[in-house]
Amino acid sequence: MSASRSETTRPPGPDGPESDGPESGAAEAAGPEGGPAGGPGADLLAALLDGMDAALCAFDADGVITHWNREAERILGWSADEAVGRRGFAGWAVRSADADEVHGRLMSAMGVPGRLVHEFALLRKDGSRVLVRTQSAGVRGADGRPAGVYCAFSEVHAQIDLERSIALSEALFDDAVWGVVLVDVDLRPTVVNGHAARALGSGRTALLGRPLGETVVQGVEELEGALQHVLAEGAPRALAELWVTLRTPDGGERRRCWRSGFLRLASPLAEEPVPLGVGWLFQDVTEAKLTAQEADKLRFRSSQLHRAGRAAAECESPMEAATVCLDFALVGFADHALIDLVLGEPAAVNSHGAYGASYGASHGGASSGDMPPTRLVRVAATPGGSVGPCLPVSAGGIPVRYREGHPALQAVARTGSVRASAPSGASTTPTWSVSRQWPPDSVHALCTVLRSRGRTLGVVTFLRGASRPSFERPDAVYAEDVTARMAASLDLLRSEPGPEA
Repeated sequence: MSASRSETTRPPGPDGPESDGPESGAAEAAGPEGGPAGGPGADLLAALLDGMDAALCAFDADGVITHWNREAERILGWSADEAVGRRGFAGWAVRSADADEVHGRLMSAMGVPGRLVHEFALLRKDGSRVLVRTQSAGVRGADGRPAGVYCAFSEVHAQIDLERSIALSEALFDDAVWGVVLVDVDLRPTVVNGHAARALGSGRTALLGRPLGETVVQGVEELEGALQHVLAEGAPRALAELWVTLRTPDGGERRRCWRSGFLRLASPLAEEPVPLGVGWLFQDVTEAKLTAQEADKLRFRSSQLHRAGRAAAECESPMEAATVCLDFALVGFADHALIDLVLGEPAAVNSHGAYGASYGASHGGASSGDMPPTRLVRVAATPGGSVGPCLPVSAGGIPVRYREGHPALQAVARTGSVRASAPSGASTTPTWSVSRQWPPDSVHALCTVLRSRGRTLGVVTFLRGASRPSFERPDAVYAEDVTARMAASLDLLRSEPGPEA
């Protein structure tokens, strides 16, 4: 700055607003754009000053303006030819009443270390006023003495907007209630806030620069597809809900639902938008989604039970009423179903499992009574190879060959529900299901006892394939409601002659 000051050798022009500007010698020394004249170094300095985003002006030790860049001209309207060479802002860029105060505050930076920040009103060339925020600092010459002051200024509202943007970024990346992740064009995280790090189960720095697939086990394809779409097409119009499975530190997995929003980040400094990456904001809504799904499931099942009751009431045959009720229950609940009835006259078995003694005796265990062993006859079933209605089966009164410990026999012994699932491994699934007299594609089973008038009539077995989850306790409660309705119909079957009775 001192070098540029030494090259301004001509005396400055008059400082009043009625002046036609600096004298021709000062304008010549300053050059056409207000920078020092002569030499490549001066041209470079002038280009740098004009390319700045902030308005900048400089004063020599006497308060004469030596530099004035294009941003200053844009804000105030005064060109470099009109500004360079004037003494301070008095009478042209600031009101006369404020001139002394403004000049003193600006020039005071010459005698103190560091920068001084001030706010005051300046005048535009059209006479309007603009509030600016200035940062001024002293400039020293080669001998170490004060040689002038440089002043960078911008409109206050623009500065406030910038500060708000910075404050917002700091708040988001500190600990916002939303997870915030910035990813680059290679879809690798570059910034992760605390909420997102906890949701992903890792530290903030541990995720940086690493593929998302190292943390997201399932659902990473959908997530990366969304990020690529935003990079190519821009932000979507609405939020997206993504289900993902995360790898936990102990080696397990947990399923989460994230409500996500995406923003394409582009450089504000480029002439054409250049994508810098994607801002991904998300919130964990797993509990709300599961609660809503459970409510929807309960409403649907209640509706199915109501429809089943109305349809069964129109059936003439008790067996048809039972199978119709089962068909309604299977929708969205299970893939297959089997109805096995106790062969012969059912014994009175109380709900506390008094029948368990006879079950133990029928398999070689000790028995305190003389009750016969349990034998079940298949009376109805759904197609084994495909989805279809439950139809009667002509078994000819031959008992199903259930082995000891079969879930259906356990349900009879306990007079309750029994759940079972195949062991892990696809190779064991057919053997596991076929050995239990179930369709080969069965992986999960729920056996529910048929009870009516204090007696056990048989067992209904619900089966699911590998694409469905295992049966849970709420599923067993629903199945018990279904079999209670079926038992009332099947109890009438005992009064009718036939091979099933």
